[in-house]
Amino acid sequence: MSRYVLVVYAHAFATLATAVLAILFERKNKSKLTKSILRDIFFLGLLGAVLGRTLFFAGLEYTSTTFASAMANIIPSFTFILAVVFRMERLVISKLSAQAKIAGTLVALGGAILSTLYKGIVVISAHRRHGNQTDGISKVFLDGNWIKGSLMLFISYLSLAAFFIVQTWTIKKYPAPITLTSLSCLAGTLLASIMTAIIDHKPASWRLSWNITLLAPIYSGIVVFGITVYAQTLVIREKGPVFMTAFRPSSTVIVAIMGLLILGEELHLGEILGSILIVLGLYAILWAKAYENRRKSLEIMESDRAGGSETAMEK
Repeated sequence: MSRYVLVVYAHAFATLATAVLAILFERKNKSKLTKSILRDIFFLGLLGAVLGRTLFFAGLEYTSTTFASAMANIIPSFTFILAVVFRMERLVISKLSAQAKIAGTLVALGGAILSTLYKGIVVISAHRRHGNQTDGISKVFLDGNWIKGSLMLFISYLSLAAFFIVQTWTIKKYPAPITLTSLSCLAGTLLASIMTAIIDHKPASWRLSWNITLLAPIYSGIVVFGITVYAQTLVIREKGPVFMTAFRPSSTVIVAIMGLLILGEELHLGEILGSILIVLGLYAILWAKAYENRRKSLEIMESDRAGGSETAMEK
């Protein structure tokens, strides 16, 4: 099964699963689908399915699961930059929290660039390597495709960051998270189907069998594009896109261990150093968000106390 068909089937299964849940739990939803909401849903399908997921699977073919997971930690930095551009996040340079956000973003970007351009020696490997000459030729070949795959992943993660920004706008105008998830998956299915029909129009590519070709789209659709997107929508509605993406690095360690043990992938020095920088940068952004929340809470408490004392003086 090609990656294009996988995206179509996965979003189709996600649409069906979330549509059933929307009928069960959001039948009384009275929110109307306006033109602006339909436009946002179109962009959610375009950014999520066509650009985000398809380019992710394409980049994954030229790199590795560990590298793709490590580089995905750049999504919070992209989300933060877009949130500042679209005025979802306030950024006052003179404040310590703003400086921490900027420094964290730059460090995370540096980590992503390092892991992309520098592979380095193999630090951990699940199997022994034989023949230095063959390894050298293979490494040169991989480096050429590594850059190509990295660029695909870069565009994919930038698209997903934009997806979270549009998702934030849409959930405020259409407060029905399950229905919104189903509609965005439907838009992704339609747009990905059009793209796949143009790129991969072989009938054999669309054939499903009782093996991994059926399990992969069902799992991706229900768990990744259905449940995960729905959970992200809930967190974005309550905390915002920057907070939601700040917890992304936790999956890198899990993917690295699974890729090493199950897929037999190698861990290179560049990937490890880049991941460390990305995690440090994201920690700085998360610390800045927590610092701002504490400051806001203290300001609210002080204003309440001041108001209470003024009321007591008047009495």
